[in-house]
Amino acid sequence: MHSDLWVEEKFEDFLGLRLKVEKVLFSGKSEFQTVDVVETKGHGKMLLNDGLIMVTERDEFAYHDMISHVPLFIHPSPKKVLVIGGGDGGSAREVIRHKGVEKCTMVEIDAMVVDACKEFIPLTASALDDDRIELIIGDGVQFVKDTTEKFDVIIIDSTDPIGPATPLFGEEFYQDVNKCLSDDGIVVSQGETPWYGKEIQHSLLSVLNNVFDNTYMYSFSNLTYPGGLWCFTLASKKYHPISDFNADAVDASGLSFKYYNKGVHTAAFALPNFIRDGLQHLLKN
Repeated sequence: MHSDLWVEEKFEDFLGLRLKVEKVLFSGKSEFQTVDVVETKGHGKMLLNDGLIMVTERDEFAYHDMISHVPLFIHPSPKKVLVIGGGDGGSAREVIRHKGVEKCTMVEIDAMVVDACKEFIPLTASALDDDRIELIIGDGVQFVKDTTEKFDVIIIDSTDPIGPATPLFGEEFYQDVNKCLSDDGIVVSQGETPWYGKEIQHSLLSVLNNVFDNTYMYSFSNLTYPGGLWCFTLASKKYHPISDFNADAVDASGLSFKYYNKGVHTAAFALPNFIRDGLQHLLKN
């Protein structure tokens, strides 16, 4: 293998992130996208979809902790959870660490992503064989339209709003999400970076506002997404992410985390002014 192989993710026409590649483990093209798994020098194994970094072993826990444990500790008794997307398996892995969760349904559109991660990134994908996870290879948009099931927590673990993920940022989709949430349900979605994705954040919160009575945004930091500081949106039918957060439940769970803790949970909703000022009118309750 050529010793000077690097992978570079370019963002628009002014930013790039380069990582040293030790070895290409998998390269394929599904009907939806190109899928690559590489071994990097400083960040372990890495998944790329259409050349964009989805997951690295070094920092995946930051994203997966925050997309899953925040809603799961706000809801007092989440038993049924739906993950849309999340083909690397990391979100579902964290969901089923909660003993009270009886079933985690995961709907991922691209089987190639799941298979590649199962084979080459077991750190995130090994839990996908768990009995409590029902893995459906299919279209999440169609699933929420058709299902009669109700879920306590829905996690939209999507890529950016390009290609197959585009409908996951639309109002019709969230109307269907609302319909299949339980009466006190919560939905959390990948919410882009405030540094470069403010328009998308604005659009997503506007959609959520039209559908839900309570909308919030919270942030986390990571190493490999452009800008480093990223957000999730949270919409709920009933619960407030701080006043209804049961911090004692975190201790009682007996779980340990690499990123998430009680203090981080609360602090994540304290948005820096440059984020809050542009979105304040879209955050409800």
